[in-house]
Amino acid sequence: MTGAARTAASARSSTSSRSKGSHRPNSSAVPYPDPAPTHLRDTIVGVVDDLIRSRGWSATTMSDVAAAAGVSRQTVYNEFGSRQALVEEYVTREIESLVADVETQVRTGSHDPHAALQAAFGLFLKLASDEPVVQVIVADAGGGELIRLLTGLGRSVATGRIAALIVDVWPQVALADAALLAESLVRLAISHALLPTSDSQETAAAVTRVLGPFVDQVVGGA
Repeated sequence: MTGAARTAASARSSTSSRSKGSHRPNSSAVPYPDPAPTHLRDTIVGVVDDLIRSRGWSATTMSDVAAAAGVSRQTVYNEFGSRQALVEEYVTREIESLVADVETQVRTGSHDPHAALQAAFGLFLKLASDEPVVQVIVADAGGGELIRLLTGLGRSVATGRIAALIVDVWPQVALADAALLAESLVRLAISHALLPTSDSQETAAAVTRVLGPFVDQVVGGA
């Protein structure tokens, strides 16, 4: 399931909710003339963001997606094959976009692993609070399918990216330790994003306090 969805990661910046202007279809689009092939998938996944924000995924049909994108329903099926595959690609792109912002934060503060961890975790929670996927789940408005994707597909995508980031930024960290740290961080991040208990910065400080000793152990004198 995740293999096909991950191929969409390279286009994540055009479909992220933090760069809406680059992918939103024109409301005056003439029905059914298909957009250029290179933009078709981005256009379709882009309108999914709008529809999930306005009505939730459970109330969104493939016909709704096609109409909002200005293409035929069959075109949507030709591109994605199924409604499930479409929402998988959407969730993957949203997670990839969040992780890209986290990566930038970690690389910027790599000289201080504790500070980098805290800043990146806090940033993830802050950005996640505006994600339609997270908002729908928190509101429990048809979030059943989305929460399974976020905690399954999303966790898989994010864990792999974060583990690779750790060994790239701190090469002295063993692969097994990087995988363990990444898995712990991602599980905690998803849990706190779905069930926030305090300010994002306070949560990030608490998580850093808990995981800090392990970070010191695996990163060493970095």
